[in-house]
Amino acid sequence: MAIRRTEFGSGLRVVTERMPAVRSVALGLWVLAGSRDEPPPISGSSHFLEHLLFKGTKTRSARDIAEAFDAVGGEVNAFTAKEYTAYYARVLDRDLPMALEHLSDMLQNSVIRRADFDGERQVILEEINVHEDTPDDLVHDLFTETLWPGHPLGRPILGTPESIRAATRDQVRRFFRKHYVPGNVVVVAAGNVDHDDLVARLTTLMDTGPVRSEGPSGWNLRGAGTPPEPSGRARVKRRKTEQAHICIGTSGVSRHDPDRFAFGIVNNALGGGMSSRLFQEVREQRGLAYSVYSYHSMYADAGLFCAYAGTTPVRAQEVVDLVRREIADLAERGLTRAEFDRAKGHVKGALVLSQEDPGGRMSRLGKSEIGHGEILTLSQTLRRVEAVTLEDAHRVAERVLSQPMSLTVLGPFRRGEVA
Repeated sequence: MAIRRTEFGSGLRVVTERMPAVRSVALGLWVLAGSRDEPPPISGSSHFLEHLLFKGTKTRSARDIAEAFDAVGGEVNAFTAKEYTAYYARVLDRDLPMALEHLSDMLQNSVIRRADFDGERQVILEEINVHEDTPDDLVHDLFTETLWPGHPLGRPILGTPESIRAATRDQVRRFFRKHYVPGNVVVVAAGNVDHDDLVARLTTLMDTGPVRSEGPSGWNLRGAGTPPEPSGRARVKRRKTEQAHICIGTSGVSRHDPDRFAFGIVNNALGGGMSSRLFQEVREQRGLAYSVYSYHSMYADAGLFCAYAGTTPVRAQEVVDLVRREIADLAERGLTRAEFDRAKGHVKGALVLSQEDPGGRMSRLGKSEIGHGEILTLSQTLRRVEAVTLEDAHRVAERVLSQPMSLTVLGPFRRGEVA
């Protein structure tokens, strides 16, 4: 089998997909810790920690880590999400042992020196400033806060300037010790990789325990709690921008919901491509926006659906009305057969194309294992998409898009000018 999976007694899991035709490997260490796991006073700790783990371990400096990957033409990076953090590298197959050794060292032995902590605090504050100066990114954080006020999923991943300035080294170290444990970690590799060799190397590098053959699993899976209710609120944030940035949306479906494949098709038909309703109506027919699309993000207990458009401020209300009309029409009438077939084909084709390189496959495996505790092969996923019917799409469109819609607008407006 191309995909293989091993569990260790400590709860650490290893998943690989062999691609013998390539000469590279994409390696990822996925940790079940994200921004929703942070109490409000330490908001941004997951992202702060992501930065700090590159600053050095007991035996390696930050420069040592950077030089090791640069010397072989490799890439190393990380990202933080709402429910997990991933550290990843892309290297030639012969350099996989080096990448594995460095990433495992970072996850277990980072020292988080006080000087590094204080220096990286300023870097993150500058990153927040960049985010604040990028309105087409910022509006999505504002929208999530508007949709789910007070809920952990509604908080920004970066934290706030106030929470980052107030963060202490001891707080972040406690978060590190609590969440960065073997039962929360998945090691994933895709490319020209030998599964047995990777497993053997890990036993010398990480706290694995013996390979698990029977007995209860030692790893953790995020439980599904009570999903947040969509607020239906509207928020207008005044900002001197050339465009009005608009988000309209509501709660979607969770990643465990059986209707997630059907709603993926609905979302694609509404705003997922050049033939989608929003693109055709807002951009092609009326020329009101350069960028217009919709997306759907899935979490353990909730989903987020959002339609975005950027337009000239004087046309903002017109765009808001158009987007609302298309959403309401889709909720009431559903998709036509032609729209449904086209969107289903798009979803399947995009899924296959995304798996043409080791990085795409590593990402899919990592998200599946950290989020579901199981792996669907590409063929299994395609079959689930193919099994969706037009009636399924209509049912989930009505279910999701009939909920209260929240609106967030960022631009040169005063309260009440856009509604």
